[in-house]
Amino acid sequence: MVRKKIQKIQNRTIKLFRDIAKVLAPPPKLTVSEWADNYRKLSSEASAEPGQWRTSRAPYQKEIMDSINDPTIETIIVMSSAQVGKTELLLNVIGYFMDYDPAPILLLQPTLEMAEAFSKDRLAPMLRDTPVLKNKVGDIKSKNSGNTLLHKIFPGGHITLAGANSPSSLASRPIRTLLCDEVDRYPISAGTEGDPVNLAAKRTTTFWNKKKIYVSTPTIKGASRIESEYEDSTMEEWCLPCPYCGKLQPLTWGQIRFDDATMECLYCRERSTEAEWKSGKGEWRAKSTHRNKRGFHLNELSSPWKRWSEIIEDFREAKKNSETLKVWVNTSLGESWEEQGEKADEETLMKRRERYNSQLPEDVLILTAGVDTQDDRLEVEVVGWGVGKESWGIEYKVFYGDPSQTVVWNELDEYLSRVWKHENGEGLVISCTCIDSGGHHTSEVYKFCKTREHRRIFAVKGKGGDGIPFVGKASRTNREKVALFMLGVDQGKETLLSRLKLDFEGEGYCHFPIEGDRGYDEAYFKGLTSEKRTIKYYKGKPKVEWVKKSGTRNEPLDLRNYATAALEILNPNLELLKNQLKNSNINSKNSITSTNNGMRRRRVISKGL
Repeated sequence: MVRKKIQKIQNRTIKLFRDIAKVLAPPPKLTVSEWADNYRKLSSEASAEPGQWRTSRAPYQKEIMDSINDPTIETIIVMSSAQVGKTELLLNVIGYFMDYDPAPILLLQPTLEMAEAFSKDRLAPMLRDTPVLKNKVGDIKSKNSGNTLLHKIFPGGHITLAGANSPSSLASRPIRTLLCDEVDRYPISAGTEGDPVNLAAKRTTTFWNKKKIYVSTPTIKGASRIESEYEDSTMEEWCLPCPYCGKLQPLTWGQIRFDDATMECLYCRERSTEAEWKSGKGEWRAKSTHRNKRGFHLNELSSPWKRWSEIIEDFREAKKNSETLKVWVNTSLGESWEEQGEKADEETLMKRRERYNSQLPEDVLILTAGVDTQDDRLEVEVVGWGVGKESWGIEYKVFYGDPSQTVVWNELDEYLSRVWKHENGEGLVISCTCIDSGGHHTSEVYKFCKTREHRRIFAVKGKGGDGIPFVGKASRTNREKVALFMLGVDQGKETLLSRLKLDFEGEGYCHFPIEGDRGYDEAYFKGLTSEKRTIKYYKGKPKVEWVKKSGTRNEPLDLRNYATAALEILNPNLELLKNQLKNSNINSKNSITSTNNGMRRRRVISKGL
């Protein structure tokens, strides 16, 4: 009996210690992908496939995520196209470090506005719908929650969301995990503080187990930050085995066959369907070695969310002009764009001038204007726009006079009110005008625009540099409280250069008149092509700059930029407008025919009487 009692006590004691051990034991070791497969929930407003996360849905994601758990790897580079799930990768990393391995985190977006949007549209839904994260962060409405839009505290750490354009958001707090999203859209410097990536990376210095993850689609060759980082890494590509010969190879655009949307093997030359290729077990293959940095390159051909047939159709649309082709190369192939030439040719543009035979060519649907202020004159260009942003230079005009006096502004006002006629007599007025407010006559521009905003005459101010959107939001913080639009002039020049180099009429093509009284002479084309794009290095960092040729005026280039910005502000549906005008003309012709038939009928009746 005594022995049995002792045995029971021993069993209870062992059970007690096992229960205590279960409570006190560290959690099982999980990689980022394992954590996501166990706990991550995709939100309905942020994913086309809401519910439990499955790494197997896109197998290439596993190695990228799990490289973060490798203690020998400090930096992870992801140079990729769109539609491969790179934002979800970042969210999984955030969730892992919030729940499983608490750490101070910094997520860097190109701008503060984008950081706020990420917080509201992507991070907040994940925190709400993933149960293990739901109670990690306090209610944002509570005063003591430690939860704001751009800073959230959780047990053992915090996450800060910042903009690369804001020096203040890159200061102070040390961080262990740095996530840089869309690095190719960062400015070259955060204010006057220097490179934002380097500033952010310095905040990881005190952590022996720091992690830096850089993610982006590439942009221009030679100036792409993500491409430069990728080339200084293991340079890994996602490879799949050929369904016929079994040899591993990356999925490249050159292997795609348009006629049946198949891919040809690099080795045995057999063609296989998308489903056949993607049913194979893929793996990452490195082209280089690196001590502590892994780099991954992905394109849309590997994506489970984009069919090859769709990518082929996207390419057929994109190849119509270099502007859209550039976007396609960046966002579909995940490759940088290499320009064939650095500037448009003034002689070629002059030779292709054409005769309009009326004030407005037939396909012009909308008119915009750009105005530049100089010390002794105002210069203006009126531009016509058609479907696909095909453009026609209508007139380039100079009004001489002192812009500090009202006389020259009255002349401009009358000119901007003018009605321009098509060959059939139908007229158009200028729908939107952008006037440069820089220079010595800012107050005069503000006063002129303030009383004419109902006519969509707006003040603009150009700003050079990377990552600045072509047309920003209007602000009224100036002394006249007038709507002022900030223009990213470098992006505008990039777009214009691409359009000027198009050889075939259609989407994006630029037409110019040969009639001498319209102002499109040799001086105009010299001014339009007065700047060329170059890549310069500042403290070892590449930066795209526009350099003006000596002895040339660049007002025509600026004015075309302003007129283009006016179209973007207006944002018309040109295809819909064309169809409406077409239907209106048909109805008008039917009405005339009906009236004529009625008149003939009345004449017949009169003769009968």
